[in-house]
Amino acid sequence: MIPNPQFDSPLTGLIFDLERLRYFSLKSSTTKWLFFDLKDIMQLLESLTSARIEGNRTTVMGVVEAVIQKDEPSFDEQIKEIVNIQKAIAFIEETYKAGMSSDGFVIDEVFIKELHRISVDGLTREGSKAPGHFRSGDVSIQRSKHVPPTHVLIPSMMADLVSFINESNAPQHDLLKTAVAHHRMAWIHPFDNGNGRVTRLVTYAMLAKQRYIDDKGFRILNPTAIFCMDRQKYYDMLALADSETDESMMQWCGYVLAGIRTELGKVDKLLNAEFAKSQIILPALQLAKEKEWLSSDEYEVMLVAIDKGIIQAKDVTHIFGSTPSDRVQISRVIARMKDQRYLMAHPDNPRKYVPRFSNNYLLRGVVQQLEKHDLLPVKANE
Repeated sequence: MIPNPQFDSPLTGLIFDLERLRYFSLKSSTTKWLFFDLKDIMQLLESLTSARIEGNRTTVMGVVEAVIQKDEPSFDEQIKEIVNIQKAIAFIEETYKAGMSSDGFVIDEVFIKELHRISVDGLTREGSKAPGHFRSGDVSIQRSKHVPPTHVLIPSMMADLVSFINESNAPQHDLLKTAVAHHRMAWIHPFDNGNGRVTRLVTYAMLAKQRYIDDKGFRILNPTAIFCMDRQKYYDMLALADSETDESMMQWCGYVLAGIRTELGKVDKLLNAEFAKSQIILPALQLAKEKEWLSSDEYEVMLVAIDKGIIQAKDVTHIFGSTPSDRVQISRVIARMKDQRYLMAHPDNPRKYVPRFSNNYLLRGVVQQLEKHDLLPVKANE
């Protein structure tokens, strides 16, 4: 059941704050090209932190190097676990978009099982004997007093949980429902392995459904950051909620909602274009020039691209010149920058280009700046 806090309780105050933020911050000065690269980075951090909660020791910079190399067949299991979570997040967003254009976004058992299948795909230590299926035997949880229910009860319990997730409720109850569903799914422990990862993915899906994560309204969020900042506290709060008393559930909900409010406050800084460009992107670009990851010409082209958002060859003639041989040089530089993923052809016009920084050497500097401004959920090299 959804807790019913008193009007003057701290939990009610959190609900009011988050309801205001849900709609107030849906507009942003950040341009689309910048927003979607920032969103890619938040999803990368979401995937990393979810894996780290389960004991994966990959660092932020370790993931950054894997993104830059982009050689998926060579990834070790810990990197592949993170890549799988990214793929599951992409599946959530694709399903959300399809649902919003048809009959709505339903988080049903088929959807949850597919999240499990994607998240454990090809893994050994963190894999599953039955990808995409509920467990067929009883399990225990290491270092936990909680004994998950027998497998015989899983289908009916998950049916109840899915019904609870999708039933209509007042908007101010959305986040309380998300917190309760998170605890309940962790408590049921429906899979033989990967339960934590899938539970946090379902939380991501619920927040997307509630418009706290949105690719059209310009809101980005790494909800798992609230759990990974202090992994032991996360486990302690889950254990506290196991008693399912009103007081323990309100404490659990307060913990989750306070964490979401903190994360929204952090990442919404990135939705201010001036902050994102001056404090994150331009310092990263300067580092790339100093390290010679970009040539002087490429650096100048990126400056123009970041300033304008979308560029054409004619926008950089002041850098190279306007003679026929200069135009050939411009074409060569742009082609090279596309190959190196610094520029991407605009989907509506292949002669126009947008800058990228989430999938190339610039990502190193971006992560350094995110850490400098306390916008990373964990230290970059720890």
